[in-house]
Amino acid sequence: MAVLTTKQRKKLPSKEFALPGKGEGPGGKGAGSYPINDPRHARNALARVAQHGTPAEKSRVRAAVKRKYPSIGQSKGPEKKKNNPGKGREEARPSTGSGQAEGRESRGSRDKRLGRELESRLEARSAGPSRNFTR
Repeated sequence: MAVLTTKQRKKLPSKEFALPGKGEGPGGKGAGSYPINDPRHARNALARVAQHGTPAEKSRVRAAVKRKYPSIGQSKGPEKKKNNPGKGREEARPSTGSGQAEGRESRGSRDKRLGRELESRLEARSAGPSRNFTR
């Protein structure tokens, strides 16, 4: 993102902010006003208002960004993947119905498995010969 100094930010006209007058400081151009002077700042404004803004602020920022940069925020849609049978893909298996993605274990199952592995390693360590490393 292009660096925007405080001096440069204060010189920006109000139309370069998504929420002019809502920020801190003189003229409302401080924190909370979301500068949209270039595409990177506009994307950042969308991200910040999504994290911290009220629903009204979100809609105003989205509208301001869309007005100035119509292509930002437009989804290109999901990319379709080509299906190449025989290229490392396994045959489709019927769903287990557990809601887990194929080949993934639940957090509880993983925790139990890792606990058992840790116990067996500790037992093997205590039962085996002591290891004294010297140089």
